[in-house]
Amino acid sequence: MISSPPAARGDGGLGRAFRYLIRVPLLLAHLIVLLPLVLLSMVPLWSWLPWQGERLEHCAVRMWSAGLLRIFGFRLRTFGAPLPDPVMFVANHVSWVDIEMLHSQRMMGFVAKREIRSWPLVGWLAARGETIFHQRGSQESMGGVMHAMLERLQQRRTVGVFPEGRTRDGSAVGAFHARIFQPAVEAGVPVQPVALRYGNGGDAQARVAFGPDENFMVNFIRLLGEPRRPVAICFLKPILPGEVEGRRQMAELARERIVAAMGEG
Repeated sequence: MISSPPAARGDGGLGRAFRYLIRVPLLLAHLIVLLPLVLLSMVPLWSWLPWQGERLEHCAVRMWSAGLLRIFGFRLRTFGAPLPDPVMFVANHVSWVDIEMLHSQRMMGFVAKREIRSWPLVGWLAARGETIFHQRGSQESMGGVMHAMLERLQQRRTVGVFPEGRTRDGSAVGAFHARIFQPAVEAGVPVQPVALRYGNGGDAQARVAFGPDENFMVNFIRLLGEPRRPVAICFLKPILPGEVEGRRQMAELARERIVAAMGEG
């Protein structure tokens, strides 16, 4: 199920203080020691080398993202399997954490709002991770995004999108914008819906989502002190080329499968 927004965001007291005491040093070590190793893996001279069945740089990003999530107390459980390249992954969207969740499973270039570029750490990592930035409300920007997505899919590279267009408060999955599916239609690649469920059966969606007055940094700090909780990453039945007629039906079917998965215990 999808949770309703809690009356109070976050918990206080000794428990939260203890979690900060443990996690802040771990986070600093993760950034200062391990992040440079990820960057080193991206050097073109050897970034293409195979490692555990994928490119070295992609493996490094995946492992670094999984480690970051563990520091924040997220315990990942994966259901289903991601399709091989090229594919368009589409997922529900509640927080910046969603990108790290998906990167912990597969390397993919995301479509994200341009404001993320200015976020501390995450914006820089997003740029390094082949993110396609979009200026909301700009038709010219959207045209460039669509072209970039199509080009990547035609090059047999994978992209990830959040068809709701923005983060939600965790109470429901919003409508999917059909236009964002057009590159998959034109490239003739499958679309794989992915349901991201925070907590048991999705009961922590609203806890992870941005609060009414939260910016990125406030949300980041609050989540760092949250209790440990499970997260389910559900790779759902893909929508194959020709399975539905047009991008609108594709968007509706993708949302339908994610909503169904969010209702599972």
